[in-house]
Amino acid sequence: MTDAPPDPAAPSPPKPHGVLNRETDSLFRLLVESLGDYAIFALDPTGRVLTWNPGAHRFKGYAADEIIGRHFSAFYPPTDIAAGKPEWELEVAAREGRFEDEGWRLRKDGTRFWANVVITAMRNSAGTLIGFAKITRDLTERRLADERAIEDARRVARSDEANRAKSGFLAAMSHELRTPLNAIGGYADLLLLNVGGAMSEQHRQYIHRIRSSQQHLLSIINDLLNFSRIEAARVSFEIASVSLCEVIEAVTPMVEPQATAKRLPIQHPTGPDAAAVADRARVEQILLNLLSNAIKFTEPGGRIELACERIGDRVALRVRDSGVGIPPADLDSIFEPFVQVGPLTSPHEGTGLGLAISRDLARAMNGDLEVESTVGKGSHFTLWLPAYDPPRVG
Repeated sequence: MTDAPPDPAAPSPPKPHGVLNRETDSLFRLLVESLGDYAIFALDPTGRVLTWNPGAHRFKGYAADEIIGRHFSAFYPPTDIAAGKPEWELEVAAREGRFEDEGWRLRKDGTRFWANVVITAMRNSAGTLIGFAKITRDLTERRLADERAIEDARRVARSDEANRAKSGFLAAMSHELRTPLNAIGGYADLLLLNVGGAMSEQHRQYIHRIRSSQQHLLSIINDLLNFSRIEAARVSFEIASVSLCEVIEAVTPMVEPQATAKRLPIQHPTGPDAAAVADRARVEQILLNLLSNAIKFTEPGGRIELACERIGDRVALRVRDSGVGIPPADLDSIFEPFVQVGPLTSPHEGTGLGLAISRDLARAMNGDLEVESTVGKGSHFTLWLPAYDPPRVG
């Protein structure tokens, strides 16, 4: 009678214990040698290197024949060696079974890396210490990233503290300066009303110059204070539906005296109204700034045009002038703080904060402020804001 063929589904017979141990040892060695991101090696009970894997070679720099037999303190900075740290780590591992630490270690070329180190005591079946297993990971990149994050946090904290101090200083300064400036303006107005007696025409001209200088200084203080508040995110907004035509009607009378003096007619929009989702007071502030700049940098006899329209889900409030224009190289910088519009030789005064404040206000209302310009032909500023859609009924 012939033997039956073996059943392929039947479990394999157990291998001899010695064969199993050899295969396990081979698998373990393969595992250790394939872990290139970890330095895995063994130490004898005194701390001398017994084994060395490719990961240890890769980021410590020693080949196996250069380090096996040497004491593992070769990886430690001189200060740690002088303090007896390597020996202490082995004592802790032998006593408690395991030691873990993070700190600076040295490569063969002397450069440092930040390492996570785990040392595990190895004992035989009788409990006798026969050596240590040591696993090291290079965490230099993680440490550098942590240090950068900490430094960024410190920088933000310092910046916040500086902003608070600056805001407090500007608030105090504005109060201290506004009080006498308002007094100067008030007394100038009284003199112009002939309170205290009539004045000659020359005296009146002097008073007008005093009043003009007072208003200029007050404007500078207000710009500085507004800019500081925006930087510190302390500006509040009352968002609602805003008619751009109503904004134009409210703001243009404020600048008409200056425009009339330079023979600059301001052409109002003739098309349909456009409604924005915004803070009306802030929109008026932006338009007043744009119109003031247009008048300031447009020669007598020129023109200024206003327009508003809806485009998709945004509305545009446009201010065009026929003024001196802005060089292409300066278009990106005019919205930066303390940058003056127009040529550097321009006699026009100001803080250079008006456009910076205007753009920041526009962006805080989910809008933006853009410019197109040609030197000698004029500039075209556009305030973009979210469009308002009235709620549907029914």
